[in-house]
Parts: sequence; structure tokens; C-alpha cells
Amino acid sequence: MTAVPGPAGDLLVAREAELALLSGVVEALDDGRGSVVEIAGEPGIGKTRLALALVDLAARRGLPVTRAHAVRGGSTPFQVLRDAWEARQGFPRTPGARATSFAEVRDRPAQWAAGGVLVLDDVHWCDPESTATLIRLVRSVVSRPFVLALAHRPRQTSPELREALEDGLRAGTVTRLEPGPLDTEAVAALLTGRHADTSPAPYAHGPAALREFAGQVCAAAEGNPRHLRVLLAADWHPGHWPDRPGTDTDGLLREAKPLVAELDALTPSAATTMSAAAVLGSPFRPQDVARVSGLGLDATLDTLAELERADLVRQADWSGGLRFRHPVVGHVAYERAGLSFRLRAHQRALELVTARGGRAGERARHAEHLWGTDPAGTARTLAEGAAEVAARAPATAARWFRLALESLPGQGGDPAARTALELACCRALIASGQPEEARSRAHELLADPGADLTESQSLQAHTVWADAERQLGRYQEATAVVGAALALLPRPLPDPLPAEAVRLAIEYGLVHTLRGTHDQARTLLREASRAAGAADRADRTVLRVLSALCAVHAGDVDEAGPEVTHCARLLDALPDPMAGRTPETLALLGCAELYLERFADAARHLGRGLETTAPDARRPILMHRLLALAMVEQWTGRLDTSERRAREVETLARSVGAEGAVTLARAMRATALVWSRGQGYAAEAVALVEEATTVAPPGRTWWATSATGLLAQARLLAGDAAGCRRTLLEGGGGEGLSLVRPFSRPFLLALLAMATLECGDHDEAHRLVQAAEMAAGRLGLPVQEAYVQEARARLHAADGEHDMAGKLFALAARGFRSAGMPVQYAWTLAACAPSLAATEDRAEALRRLDVAEAVARSSGAQLVRERVADLRVELSESDPATRSLGTLSDREREIAELAAEGLRTRDIAERLFLSPRTVETHLFRVYRKLGVSSRLTLAALLRRTG
Repeated sequence: MTAVPGPAGDLLVAREAELALLSGVVEALDDGRGSVVEIAGEPGIGKTRLALALVDLAARRGLPVTRAHAVRGGSTPFQVLRDAWEARQGFPRTPGARATSFAEVRDRPAQWAAGGVLVLDDVHWCDPESTATLIRLVRSVVSRPFVLALAHRPRQTSPELREALEDGLRAGTVTRLEPGPLDTEAVAALLTGRHADTSPAPYAHGPAALREFAGQVCAAAEGNPRHLRVLLAADWHPGHWPDRPGTDTDGLLREAKPLVAELDALTPSAATTMSAAAVLGSPFRPQDVARVSGLGLDATLDTLAELERADLVRQADWSGGLRFRHPVVGHVAYERAGLSFRLRAHQRALELVTARGGRAGERARHAEHLWGTDPAGTARTLAEGAAEVAARAPATAARWFRLALESLPGQGGDPAARTALELACCRALIASGQPEEARSRAHELLADPGADLTESQSLQAHTVWADAERQLGRYQEATAVVGAALALLPRPLPDPLPAEAVRLAIEYGLVHTLRGTHDQARTLLREASRAAGAADRADRTVLRVLSALCAVHAGDVDEAGPEVTHCARLLDALPDPMAGRTPETLALLGCAELYLERFADAARHLGRGLETTAPDARRPILMHRLLALAMVEQWTGRLDTSERRAREVETLARSVGAEGAVTLARAMRATALVWSRGQGYAAEAVALVEEATTVAPPGRTWWATSATGLLAQARLLAGDAAGCRRTLLEGGGGEGLSLVRPFSRPFLLALLAMATLECGDHDEAHRLVQAAEMAAGRLGLPVQEAYVQEARARLHAADGEHDMAGKLFALAARGFRSAGMPVQYAWTLAACAPSLAATEDRAEALRRLDVAEAVARSSGAQLVRERVADLRVELSESDPATRSLGTLSDREREIAELAAEGLRTRDIAERLFLSPRTVETHLFRVYRKLGVSSRLTLAALLRRTG
């Protein structure tokens, strides 16, 4: 998406098509052909900027141009045409015309604007005389060419003018431009363009964060450029929208001057109605507006009709309701209302909502503006509202909990109620991405002797504190906090386990999961799961998922398999709000399914509700979720998606200071890029691997050992067998790879064996394959077994035992295909071809190469396609019937070399002064003589033979 320089150095984004049409109109005028240009669209969509662009295009070509705009509510006849007449410059005088005043030509602009461009903006506000003149111009055939451009809002334009423009469009005399809303790419281009230095910087961590923010603010603005500028000026934040436009009220009003002008043009009664509706919030009912404004129903209906004519309010989706044209309009109207009016209006609105039994969140929205008038009542209302919205709007809940706590008396009162509010506030802060404040509040609560915490409250406070430390990536501190709290519980754990103890056990399991110390948590999680029968369904499910994941990490597939299946059923039966109440549940279950090679289930759970995840909740667990998704996508052949996802994780990991996750994300990117871009990217991929290792050197953490396999695989695919061995031995804990989790140890032992074989140590490679076979036998996971079978097949092939190698390659390929791993399936099929050819089954070898190439093409795996091409050449060289290039004529050789360089048939024909058909005939003969089937294979053959 390009940002096109507009008039006055401004930027026009996503308007290339409109600018091209305007350029065509100006060029046609230069050739003596005039036209009518209609620029129609919503307020703020960019009509005026396109009109200015037309003025600029005409001025650059030296054409006379004049521009004027209609005045809202103007009563002067021909106002817009008069202003255009007075602003005209450079227009030639009409031959024989003696007019020296506007009055003489006021209804004949085609005469004095002939040969130039007349741009009229906001024509929906034209006086009747101007409108009648424009209708006549649109419908007439002008004797002398000129361009008439009309910018307007169709909702407010007179029906007669709209009809004339529609008829002209059908007749081909009107060119219509309807600029649409911007998309995410356009908003991202705008943010990185001329105004990037004054825009908010939530994307300071890279392009992925920029695109995420652009998508969020684009959705809030509904793609409207003016609304976008207003929100950015207001310091918009996704966690506060749509309740608030931002934190900078001055910036909001400064950028919203066109909207302010629309509001200032209202009658006093309509302005009061607008303010009352803004207090109520969109959508609203006329009778409620009447109560809050104090105008009475009849007067309110009259003023609402005025607001509809001004297109400030529109019909809502439900019968009898109204809404603002856009939420920004309501926010600007609210800030324009006086403070005293707002306070009285909020009081009336609160009484109205309470009288009809409105929801707690609706009452709290008004109560927060009355904070201080009735402390006890306000605190109760805010606390109830915060509890109601905490799951869907945690940032709003945190704000209301804070206000509720500040409304409570400093001395006296109910300490238990204050403690409950503090704990609820901490949870809302953590959920909305504010763990630092949650940590401070939990510290203060535990250190306050006056709080007089019960055992239950103390456990809850420790759990909240540990959760905040975990969100901040301080796993060592979180472990210490949880350990201190667990010391308060009797052992063995009581049965039934209290709810607060269940949540503490969950936090204990989460901390150890993120640290990679699953084995330390397994015993307690088992015990807690057995004693949590009285806990609610969601908490019991989390405990079981944690326990199952620990079993997976321990390599206990017999226990983990059925338990993960059962947990998936439990989670699938929960509605989204309950399933997502503990966001870690979906991530943990998805990871367990990934390690158990249930890729479809893993993708389903990892992706569930991901698009509705709170944008400001930057949790470390989100990194796990996205990393696991990236891995699933890579293994299931979605290489480009996996690489983009890994970039997103890298940005997220940097923002929270998780360097281990940065390393893992880069390792995923390196592997995905080698698969998708081929050997030409090998050097860059190796550099990426080395850079990742520099950022976070290999160690004993879960992040480091998880990255080890990917780093090693990237090196081997890039042709660096020695580097692959070094990475595995240093990062995996030596020859036995003792630091690697059991569920992936067979694969990495097989990878180490293949690298060792390429380094020339056959005996060590045999020993490693035997160790891999033993490890895979203990697990019984099909993909792990397939990797080991592939390694064993390569050993047989190296020993000349091609019959056995072919059978094992086929068995491994079948395993990869059954698991839904197309890239590895194609890679293994290709590896099988030489063994098949060596056993005199050349036709089957070529057939498998054909299948491998087709699968690789559909997955975008360029590395596999290159390998297939090389193998075709090797097979061709071993075949006396097709190996000799000497059978080619000079012309065939010449065309073959150009085709191998990447030239298209037409390019070759032009260079050699041949017809494209002749070139294709020669290429067909080349393919037949050399036994190749594509230009890729031809290029590989010529490259190998020099």
C-alpha cells in the first residue's frame, strides 16, 4: 500500500484508483473534452482531499481552476457560485461577453468557467438557487468544455440533484468517485507516513505491532480517515474503546473541528438533545433522551428530527432506537457539553436506568461520573458494574474497581469488603495488561496489618501476587511466592479443596509450566486434581489440563493420551466466556495436543477465541499459544503463515523482555524460511540462527531446549551438518540429549544421527539411530517413529542396502502423510527416489518425485522442489539414454540455457528473433532428449553439468 503525496504535502492512502480517474478527467479537458465529476461519500471519508487533489492536478497542467464550498444554512441565493466567481483566476473571457458582475452570469457558470475546472464542495448545503443551477448544468450538454466537480454527502443532498447525477452516470456524462473506508494496510501506511512522529507508539517494537495497532484503530474508526485522525489525536487506546475515545480531550476537540462546527450550527434545543444523547450513550431511545434533557417528549422528537436531517444521528438496528453517525460524534458532543449539564444528566440517567432495572454495567457507566456525590452508593454501583464487565472489558472493570475503593471510607467500614474489592481490582488489572500495579496492590494488601486477612484472603492475595510476577516474566519470584503460600496449606491437601487453594494450585502449575520445570509440579497437581471435586467446572478442567501436560512432558503417553482426550471434551463443552476465563487453559491443552501429534485438535484449541483476546493483555501465555500455533502451521505445511506468526511472537516477546521466546521464534522463522525459500536462502537462515543464539545462548531452560531442535534442523537443511551436530550436542545435553523432553527426543536423536552420517561417522550414526528407536518405542507416537524410520532408511541407503531403505522410506512417508505433514512427506518421498532407482524401479522413483514436487508446490516448499530437481538430474545422469547434452543441437542448447536463466518464452523469442511457437517446439525437444519435465529441472541439470 503506497501513500501518495496529496495537495499541500498531505498524504492520500488507498486512493490510487480515484487519483487515476481524476488524472484522466484533467487530461481529457486538455484535449477539449469536459465532464461532470461527482465525489460522494460519508462525512470525513476524504471527499475534500480528493477535490483538492483535482485542483492540484489542474493547476499543474496550467489549467484555470476555481474552488468554493457551500455554507451550511446559508440564505444568500447563488452563494457557492458567487464565491467561485470571485475566486476565479486565469479563466479566459468568453468571446462577445461583456459581463463585469456576477449578477449577469450567476446562472451560467459554464460560460465564465469554460476551458477550466470548477470545484464545488459541500454542495449538499447549497441554497435552492445554486442547486437548481447545478441540476441544469448536470443535465445539459455544455457547448464549451469545462469540468464541473461536485463533492457532497448523498444523505443530505437534495433528491433532485441526486436524481440528475444518477441519470448522468447512466448516460456516461458523469464520472462518480465514491472513496471507501481505509483497510488495515492503508492505515498502517498512514501511520508510517508523514505523521508517524506524532502518532501513538504502541508499535515501537516492530511492523507486526504496527499492523496489529493499525487493525484495531482502523476497526474503531470504521476506516474513516477523519475519525482515524481524531482518535489518534485523542491518544486512543483499544482497552478503553468504545467507552472512551482516548485520554487527550484537547487533542480530540482540536482535530474534530469539522464535527464541532456541525454541532455549533444546531439550534439550542437540538444541541441540548445531542448532549443528553451523548450522556446516555449510543444507541439510545427518544423517551430516555427526553427524560435526561428535560425538554419533554414532543420537543425532543422535533429536535431529533433536526439531528437526523443533519445526519448526526441515524436509525439504530432495533425499532424505535437511534444511534450516532459514528461513536466519535457522540464523544465530541459529550466533551462539548458543559460539566454542570453532564452531572445533572448522568444523575437523571442513573435514576432512569435504576428504575427500570438496568444492568449493573449500565448503571456504573453513569455512577463513575457522579463519584464523590454519594460515596457509599457509588462504590456499590461501581463494584457491581465492574464485576459484570470484568470478563469482556477488564480495563473498564479495573477503573471502576479503583473508583469504588477510593469511594470507601478510610477508617471503619467493612475490611473484608475492601479486601475483596482489592483482590478483584488486582485480577482486572492483570487481565487488562497492568500487572505492575496489580503486584504493588497485592504487596500493600499483604503488608497492611489493618487488613486482618483471613486464611482464604491471604491465599488469594498470594495467588494474585504470583500471577502478576508471572505476567511480568519473573518466574523465579513467582515460584517463591507460590511456595510461601503453599506452606500455609496442610499436607496432604484437604478434600474437598477450597476454591482459593484450587486457584493457588493452578498458579503453581502455570509457573512451573512456563519455567519448564513440569516434573516439580506433577505430584501436587495430581493431588489437587483429586481433591478439587467441589471446585467449579472451569477450574477443575484447568487442573486436569495442567496435570496432563506434565504427563506429556514426562513422556508418560499412556497416562497423558486419555487424559488429554477427556480434557478436550470438557473444554469443548464449555461456552467461550467460561473456557476463556483462565486464558491459559486453551494454550496448555493445545500444547499437549501438539506434543501428542494431534495437530488438528491443537490448531482448533490454540486458535479458539484468539481474535477476541484482549489486545492490551500481553501475557507470556499468549506467547506459548502463538508459538504452538506457529509450530502446528509449520508442520502442517502452512509455511508462510508460520513464518508470519513467528515474527508476531518475536515482537511480542521483545515487548515483555522474554529473550528465550525471541530465540525460539527466530528458530521457527529460520526453519520455515529454509523450507519455503530453498538453498538460495540458506546463508541468510544460518545467519538468523547464529543471531538468535547470540541473543539467548543455549541453556537448560525450556525455551532454550525447545529452540535447540529447530536451530539444528535449520542448520542441517541449510547444508551445515557439522553445525547441526554442534547445536544438538551443546544445547541438548550431550550425546544422549538428556535436556530434551521425551516427546521430541526420538526426532532429535534421528536428526543427530543424520547429521553424523553426513559428517562421515557411520558407526556413531548407527548407535544414535538405535537410541532413537528405543526412545520412540517407549512413546508410541507415529510422527516420532516416522522420523526414526527415515534416519534408519538413510543409514541403509548409505550402506548400499537400497531395498530395505526403500521400504523404510515408504513407511516413514506414510507416517508423515497420515499425520498431515505434507512438507516432510514430500521430502521423504524425494529421499526415497535414489534407492528405488538403484533397485531397478526407475519408473516408480520418477513417479514419487512427481508426487513430491506436486505436494511441495502446493505447500510452497521451494527447498523440496529444488531437491526433486537435483534428484531428477542425478537419475538422468545415471541413464545413458538421457544423460548426454551432446545430443542437443546448437539452437536447442542456446534456448535451453536461456530458459534455465529464467527467461520466459516470449523473452527468448525476442532475443533470438524467433516466434514463441518455435521456441516452445525446441524446448519440447530439449525436455524429451534430456528426460526432464520442467524448466526448474532443466536448470538443475545444466547447473550440475556446467
